[in-house]
Amino acid sequence: MRLVFLFLALLAFGLATHAEAKTLRMAYDADPTSLDPHEQLSGATLQLSHLLFDPLVRFRKDLTLEPRLAKKWEQIDERTTRFHLRPGVKFHSGRTLTAEDVVWTVNRLKQSPDFKALFEPFEGARAVDALTVDLVTKKPYPLVLALATYIFPMDREFYAGEDERGRPKDQIVKHGASFGSTHAGGTGPFVVAAREQGVRLELNRFADYWDKDSPGNVEKIVLTPIKEPATRVAALLAGDVDFIAPVPPTDIARLKAAPCCTRVTMESPRILMFQLNQERVPAFKDKRVRLAMAYALNTEGIADKIMRGLATAAGQLSPSVYAGHDPALKPRYDLEKAKALMQEAGYEKGFSVTMMAPNNRYIEDARVAEAVAAMLAKINIKVDLQTMPKAQYWQRFDERAGDIMMIGWQSDTQDSGNFYEFLVMTPDKETGYGQYNAGNYSNPEVDRLTLETQTMTDPEARAAVLKKIERILYDDAAVLPLHWQHLSWAARKNVDIEPVLNVIDMPYLGDLVIE
Repeated sequence: MRLVFLFLALLAFGLATHAEAKTLRMAYDADPTSLDPHEQLSGATLQLSHLLFDPLVRFRKDLTLEPRLAKKWEQIDERTTRFHLRPGVKFHSGRTLTAEDVVWTVNRLKQSPDFKALFEPFEGARAVDALTVDLVTKKPYPLVLALATYIFPMDREFYAGEDERGRPKDQIVKHGASFGSTHAGGTGPFVVAAREQGVRLELNRFADYWDKDSPGNVEKIVLTPIKEPATRVAALLAGDVDFIAPVPPTDIARLKAAPCCTRVTMESPRILMFQLNQERVPAFKDKRVRLAMAYALNTEGIADKIMRGLATAAGQLSPSVYAGHDPALKPRYDLEKAKALMQEAGYEKGFSVTMMAPNNRYIEDARVAEAVAAMLAKINIKVDLQTMPKAQYWQRFDERAGDIMMIGWQSDTQDSGNFYEFLVMTPDKETGYGQYNAGNYSNPEVDRLTLETQTMTDPEARAAVLKKIERILYDDAAVLPLHWQHLSWAARKNVDIEPVLNVIDMPYLGDLVIE
């Protein structure tokens, strides 16, 4: 009898341990501000979208495309790409996914203030039958499949009608309360079990998830925002959480030496920069002043001293793996030249400006902002710096509330053109171009060339035009590029994170295995 009790006790312990192993406790720097996949074009939104929704296709680690809700696709003509959907895919509501849901989702994307520029080249989507949908562009467009990674079909019936306040459920409200910001109707591997904004988000595995071939064995995810990097690392080392992101440069060596944990680092194409608001500061309209500011920034020093090697200093927007990258456009730190340009422009005595930056969005964002402010002081530009959590920062960014504003950008299409469409094209509310151009920089030649690249199908000719745009921006000092940020994650040894991580910083946690 004693042996029976011992066996039952060991069995119960084993089952408890197994169940616990399937719960992922993850700490990250900040909470997503909304559950709506179309409200904010940001990394946090897209990371959450891969948990609650599924795209038509997604990028693999090597940036080739993997079928997801679309099992295959083909080119019908120069403007039409046909996608064949998987049969029997269920939404969290129990409804079956159809082509009409994809059409509805694309129409909503084209109305989103943040996403409409991405889908401006598209005429729209049309359902051929229940499981076949065509994406149709206005002209030949070389990036259709890349944009398909951003089409996360939504349950059109779930978002139909009005909420309890009489507002349309499908309404997109930036930084405001809406049905979509607090409710999610997707096909993704997880459903929301509980949410306390800024404190905790609990997700449970969706029992009817379509991907039965996924190796993932995580049944529950508890996401906890921990703003302070040192606290986040301490929680991992103590075993209070299983997985953290990002890992601060100051703790890389500490984690590397810890036998309990695994660290993964990758180079990333995300560029960190400052934008100079020419409408708020008349001096910023003078190219000599903008160039002086560019020459005043020791970006290699920032990458080395503050980022501790977890960044590559940048002189342009396009990283080396993108078609628009020009090796000749290097960081240009030269303090004496910066001072001479300020004197030539008549601003030898300088002027005062405000600067805003988040303090929990990018790796060491606040410290980087402080360093840049100190460097600008050397050319007599006095900076009043204000940093804040990203939940407040993005609202201030949309208001263009600071003279100098920080932003990091990872190309949505893994292509140089996306940088130009969102960050430097003349802001246009109708098309969405320039949506994140907080500097109000405007150059008709940049606008013209960027639109020209959208219909170019010859890769070499297109690359030449992209490089030309990059050169114009460099000579204009349109923005102040700082560095391409490297990515770094860490987890307990039994959490196999490496297979689900990628350079686009979209961990596919539905496929995560906990041993």
